[in-house]
Amino acid sequence: MTARLYSLDYLRGLAAFGIMIYHYLFWIQGAFTSDRFMGRVGVYGVAIFYVLSGLTLYHVYEYSQGKKPFSVGQFFRKRIYRIFPLLWLVTILAIIISRKMPNLLDVFLNITGLFGFVRWDVYFSTGAWSIGNELVFYSVFPFILFACMRRPILLVTYIGAAFALHHYFAYYRLNPTIPLSDQWREYVNPLNQLFFFVAGIAIGHFTKTRHFPLWSSLSIILTGLLLFTFIPAEGNTVALTTEGNRWMFTLASLLICLGAYKMSGKLPSFLHSPLKLLGEASYSVYLLHPIVFAVCAFVFLKAEAQGLEITNIWKLAIPAGATLVLSYFVYFRFERYFMKRGHHSSPGSPS
Repeated sequence: MTARLYSLDYLRGLAAFGIMIYHYLFWIQGAFTSDRFMGRVGVYGVAIFYVLSGLTLYHVYEYSQGKKPFSVGQFFRKRIYRIFPLLWLVTILAIIISRKMPNLLDVFLNITGLFGFVRWDVYFSTGAWSIGNELVFYSVFPFILFACMRRPILLVTYIGAAFALHHYFAYYRLNPTIPLSDQWREYVNPLNQLFFFVAGIAIGHFTKTRHFPLWSSLSIILTGLLLFTFIPAEGNTVALTTEGNRWMFTLASLLICLGAYKMSGKLPSFLHSPLKLLGEASYSVYLLHPIVFAVCAFVFLKAEAQGLEITNIWKLAIPAGATLVLSYFVYFRFERYFMKRGHHSSPGSPS
């Protein structure tokens, strides 16, 4: 087993890119219904992030066990350096752009990351709710990793509890007759998303010693994509998150991640290089794209006030291109600096 899985980088980058395009089209053209592919990407692109997060953390830390025992302190130091600097930057920029005086308690909760634990629907930049969820998941990861290594029965208990929560929200907390936007606090509750993270860990744990031929991995990905695309659903996107559809789309997401995990090797260089870079910069793409769009929308508004006509394709292409360029710059000049600091603060620990 190698420490780096490029196929997961590819999938992570494509998920971030898909979420960016979904938001841009939503802000330009309006809401998607649940039968549209992009509407499904908008809902389950984040779920795929969660699965990949659990899977990647398990893969890295399980792989390191033979080299050095797991250190809870080192784990959290590395997560802080990886997550918080860009989250702080984006939060400050979002507050400035809003030109509104924020609630100081909400600022404190966002800066400390505690919003994910107590006020998960209070955030300042589009998409930042998922980072609050992620911080909650990190808090339980050491316990799940310990169960993977030492207490199989406890691991089954954790998986069962996450499964039960997933079912509870799909059938009892979320109402399929009410638009998802009107139930947003329920939807972004970390307990509603926890199963994706735990399932990612489970995929890594239960398949780590199993070799999948390339044709098998590709078949699993294709099956997941076909399910994702053709599962019957219509109307408001709440239909994607409730009752049986919740489980079907969850299954599709897990299959896509499983197939990517069991792929080996690299794509040809002309695909590998851009997809690897997109995966590495995916955190910047995810958090920065709403900020970039807000700035571009302001510029477009001023230009149109001067009589310049800007078509929707340019309203999509310009922010998308600017986001990718800025994200690559931020990754190399900002994110990597703090990642190195985190690494130096916890020498010998895995990435």
